[in-house]
Amino acid sequence: MLRVKNVSKKFKKLEAVKDVSFEITNGEIVGILGPNGAGKSTTIKMIAGLLRTSSGSITIEGHDNRSVKAKKKFAYIPEFPEMYDMLTIDEHMRFIAQAYAVDDWETLMIPYFERFDLLDKRDKLGKELSKGMKQKLSICCGLLTQADLYLFDEPMIGLDPKAIRETKKIMKELAAAGKTILVSTHLLDSIEQICNRVLVMKSGEIIVNSSMDELKANSNLSLEDIFLEVTEDEIV
Repeated sequence: MLRVKNVSKKFKKLEAVKDVSFEITNGEIVGILGPNGAGKSTTIKMIAGLLRTSSGSITIEGHDNRSVKAKKKFAYIPEFPEMYDMLTIDEHMRFIAQAYAVDDWETLMIPYFERFDLLDKRDKLGKELSKGMKQKLSICCGLLTQADLYLFDEPMIGLDPKAIRETKKIMKELAAAGKTILVSTHLLDSIEQICNRVLVMKSGEIIVNSSMDELKANSNLSLEDIFLEVTEDEIV
């Protein structure tokens, strides 16, 4: 599904991502972890085509990630959702439905509105929404595209405990349906519960690429312990 090969990104003299390579197959939930400034968000933004790579290649189902064919295959849920101030929740959904030619969007989304406690807030404008409500709406916009690949960048920041639980359940449901998930988060407990595999980044490089089963088989430590151990000199 997703192939990242020898990808690097430079900002003037700063090399934010250094020769990163990994692949993710259908039905996987892969967590990308690392301290602040490790290159996680930069990597996800390059996959989404929001940043150009300095070198290397990224393909989605064999298509260059910046091509129209690739863009039809993935949904990007950013860390900081920017909703339209003067559109209601319903109008956001209609806009996405029209952009992606999704018929009968309400049938698809009402169950998600119920799960995220948005059902009675559908007439609220974007500027009236709290950070958590914007995040819920952003997730719903991504789900509406019915993509094959979902790129979540810190999706649980600002969410209440119920919404975090529902987000994790939804990721598992998507993976069970053969969808592919790449999720960046600092909430290590959440990742440990849902991921098949983790990528740990440090100073722009991937220093751990392992399945959760391998981690558990080779260590008695929790994911949090492993993360702190391998990134110790960068934690401040």
